[in-house]
Amino acid sequence: MAKFTEEDKMMRRIATRFNKGVVQYRLIEEGDKILIGLSGGKDSLALLELLAKRSRILKPRFSVVAVHVSMSNIPYQADLDYLKEYAASWNVPFVHYETSFDPSTDTRKSPCFLCSWNRRKALFTVAKEMGCNKIALGHHMDDILETLLMNLTFQGAFSTMPPKLMMKKFDMTIIRPMCLVHESDLEEMAKIRSFRKQIKNCPYEKDSNRTDMKGVLKQLESLNPEARYSLWGSMTNVQEELLPDKQ
Repeated sequence: MAKFTEEDKMMRRIATRFNKGVVQYRLIEEGDKILIGLSGGKDSLALLELLAKRSRILKPRFSVVAVHVSMSNIPYQADLDYLKEYAASWNVPFVHYETSFDPSTDTRKSPCFLCSWNRRKALFTVAKEMGCNKIALGHHMDDILETLLMNLTFQGAFSTMPPKLMMKKFDMTIIRPMCLVHESDLEEMAKIRSFRKQIKNCPYEKDSNRTDMKGVLKQLESLNPEARYSLWGSMTNVQEELLPDKQ
């Protein structure tokens, strides 16, 4: 009987959760052409590998292309040669797209929001140019739960980033295939694969509450080791009769 190493178990765990998310939320269909948002971080690098591997199975047949969007006014130095070589190692075409944004155009929104939105718009632009019908982002389960907690805390809304979101305005579907994958496993994968860290020096990073919310999620898990699964389940177990009426 074959013995699996800890590395084997971890990679099987990631693959199992990845495939479950893809199937459970019907993220990939026959004939899809999927644009991968490749930031250069561990999550997007892992996403590229997982989607490239899945694209080799017989059904459903789909293709992928990776794009790195860089902001000319943000000192985030991505190693473009490394990203291009990494994509090529999985036979995935690579595109580099450069854009920028002006934080003074809308002072009601944080620079982080404006940067993220302009990156997203750039992805839509490249996706259309490449004939893609879906955009895959590297958000994992922790990202989705942290967003849920942030929206509850700061927006007063019970919402988050869904595994699948149809953007009718852009005639495009956003998918998050790693929605059931844990960040801790992706951190281990990054070590095993020796993912090269990108130099990040964002002047607006201190304005984000996401780092603090990571700590909140960890605190909840210290109270209840199953907290993440309870939070995830709560999103499809809304008991309206036990909530205040809408005003």
